[in-house]
Amino acid sequence: MNAPVDVSFFQRDAKPLTSYKPYWAKRFGVAKFLPTTRAEMEQLGWDSCDIILVTGDAYVDHPSFGMAVIGRVLEAQGFRVGIIAQPEWNSAEAFKTLGKPNLFWGVTSGNMDSMINRYTADRKIRSDDAYTPGDVGGKRPDRAAIVYSQRCREAYKDVPIVLGGIEGSLRRIAHYDYWSDKVRRSIVVDSKCDILLYGNAERALVEVAHRIAAREPVEQITDVRGTAFFRRASEEGWFEVDSTTVDELGEVEPHINPYMTTSEQAEAQGQSCSKDDAEKAQGQQAQEAMGPACSSGQNKAGGASVANVQPIQFVPNLSLRSKSKLPPRDRTVLRLPSYEEVKSDPVLYAHANRVLHLETNPGNARALVQAHGEGATARDVWMNPPPIPLTTAEMDWVFGLPYARSPHPSYADENGSHDGTTKIPAWEMIRTSVNIMRGCFGGCTFCSITEHEGRIIQSRSEDSIIHELEEIRDKVKGFTGTISDLGGPTANMYRLGCKSPTIEAACRKPSCVFPGICPNLHTDHAPLIKIYRRARKLPGIKKILIGSGLRYDLAVKSPEYIKELVQHHVGGYLKIAPEHTEAGPLNKMMKPGIGSYEKFKQLFEKFSEEAGKKQFLIPYFIAAHPGTSDEDMMNLAIWLKKNGFRADQVQTFYPSPMATATAMYHSGRNTLTKVRRQMRDEQEERVDIVRGEKRRRLHKAFLRYHDPNNWPMLRDALKHMGRADLIGNGKQHLIPTFQPLVDGSYQSARKKNSTGSTAGVGYTTNKDGKAVAVRRRTQENNEPQGDVRFRTAAPKPGKMLSQHTGLPPRAGVTGKAKSAFKAATKPVAKSGNSSAQTSRKPR
Repeated sequence: MNAPVDVSFFQRDAKPLTSYKPYWAKRFGVAKFLPTTRAEMEQLGWDSCDIILVTGDAYVDHPSFGMAVIGRVLEAQGFRVGIIAQPEWNSAEAFKTLGKPNLFWGVTSGNMDSMINRYTADRKIRSDDAYTPGDVGGKRPDRAAIVYSQRCREAYKDVPIVLGGIEGSLRRIAHYDYWSDKVRRSIVVDSKCDILLYGNAERALVEVAHRIAAREPVEQITDVRGTAFFRRASEEGWFEVDSTTVDELGEVEPHINPYMTTSEQAEAQGQSCSKDDAEKAQGQQAQEAMGPACSSGQNKAGGASVANVQPIQFVPNLSLRSKSKLPPRDRTVLRLPSYEEVKSDPVLYAHANRVLHLETNPGNARALVQAHGEGATARDVWMNPPPIPLTTAEMDWVFGLPYARSPHPSYADENGSHDGTTKIPAWEMIRTSVNIMRGCFGGCTFCSITEHEGRIIQSRSEDSIIHELEEIRDKVKGFTGTISDLGGPTANMYRLGCKSPTIEAACRKPSCVFPGICPNLHTDHAPLIKIYRRARKLPGIKKILIGSGLRYDLAVKSPEYIKELVQHHVGGYLKIAPEHTEAGPLNKMMKPGIGSYEKFKQLFEKFSEEAGKKQFLIPYFIAAHPGTSDEDMMNLAIWLKKNGFRADQVQTFYPSPMATATAMYHSGRNTLTKVRRQMRDEQEERVDIVRGEKRRRLHKAFLRYHDPNNWPMLRDALKHMGRADLIGNGKQHLIPTFQPLVDGSYQSARKKNSTGSTAGVGYTTNKDGKAVAVRRRTQENNEPQGDVRFRTAAPKPGKMLSQHTGLPPRAGVTGKAKSAFKAATKPVAKSGNSSAQTSRKPR
């Protein structure tokens, strides 16, 4: 049975995007590209722009780029929209190139958070930027949304600023900032924007734009879902719930049993009552004299003894509950701890983060408010509930707008191409891909998709998807017939959702698939299988690959889907993300156990064999995630070696703003459980945090256990952990005893089509435990030097570790890849055990 489409009852009051009366400027028609200069405006016949969008990305008119989507949506509403892409931010002059906007500025840092875009997880500056022509770094400032907003205000101070994008979404409340290692204020305060739109903002933006166009002051637009703004005082008609504190458990005094004597109460507490000691002794003597009648617990009248009488128990009167009515949720606001409180108190920060994530379901979320400042300067940042998800018809409308599906012509090289020195890597990656849905109900704590796109899946129709495939086939220059991806945030959540709209609107769970798949979740992959089959039949489409991450615990619920995927849509390898093998970190990530991966792997190999294909799984893992101990990483390394994986790229946990895992990192508390001052269960609520460069490097080293640069560190760690038994030169050992000469760096397998063998001088230990330099043996001189027993690691033919994928070169490979393969497999030494690699793209 197919999942119901667009019947969630919280959508009943949402105004359709296409129901607004177009703005008068619609008469100017549609632009091939939204103008970026005054000359382009004049060609369109414009004397001014109604809205000017400022973005930190290069302008690519494609539905995978946020500014292009927002620009085309506003254009379809009749507004004249200009774009200022990657402006020079040191002055306001670049922000005046298109003149003064008639209605408002639209500001975003781009498709990525500007700090994550520029800095690695180790806080080192990146040299590249995939959203910039030529992959050149440094084309946007740190905290770009704040800087751009300031420059817009300097250029035309009376023009409203509407802030959006993922950088705004992840910073809408006071948030921990990994790069400065402190809690920063809401971006609404720092940017001084007039209104912030968070999440996928088409619905909110269209309403705000038409209301500003109708001359409604922006400061009076306070009732739009998915917005945040300043507010001096709470509005009348709202019921405020104080959530500024957490439970403080103290010593609980036990209830006194009214039928116990003073001495019995004292005895129950391990004390004695000296006043009654003499009477107690006399009573004991009298009891013995009276014989068995009294000692058997019966009094002279034959009644029960006082000790057998039970105390009165008090229970709540359930009939009274219906009489205490709670205020309606749509008129309730939760007051979070203030910025000053969460800045100085990590426990309150954890509490505020937990409350925020519990209020993310559009069907039942309440408004939130957080004070910033004290005294006369105090102001509230008010956050309305999340936006209502788009319907299938609205998704089709957004993706069906007239995108050029190409970078702006100003980025072309001297040949008019975008494939040379001005290539934009992010566009190159998605130029032949199709986004079929939005949202993710996985709820992974380290991920920001749920915070931005929401957990309600918003799917496109089959006809809309097929139409975009045909457009790629007919319009994209150089199309070879291969679609690089047919997916979204998660490859296999298309048309999945709750079986009951009523339950969906009332649910407050952060994940639909953790700790297990919810029984109310519809997991039928039939609609996805149908669209795969229909797409494959299109003329001119030779191959459709699935490049999006796969949720394998969902996939195993539909073996037919796995068979369809494996036999038709895997180009030799498939990437999935178990992230870890141990229960400790997996529980903090809200990821399934490694058993689900093993089950999926069995089906993957079974169906690959049935199709006569040799295909590989490429698993991704995270190092240094909150809740990960050194022993967890050691066990993961053992699992990797046992299963023949050698990680090429290693992803270290990156604390992005507002993520649940980031709150754990900052506070040391498990925000998946109730946050308390005094923890009742250390195992449940205390989180092992991997801080400091040394320990983070160790966790990365365990993932790259095969890299000689990491062996000295791993040897010391294993000895300290009492696991020296893993050091040796046998197959059962994790790392060897010898140490080759290394320079502290390594050549990534992504840079060449082979893994270089380590040759020349190495180190081993003699009987006295001292390091001794030795030379590796070769085929010409097969005699070992001293008592050394090791060889070079040249892979066997067909087992070569290839660029990026870790797969053998395919048949017909020519050029540098073939030469590297032949050189590496030249019989200069006996080959050792070869393993597949894993590789990871930056999150």
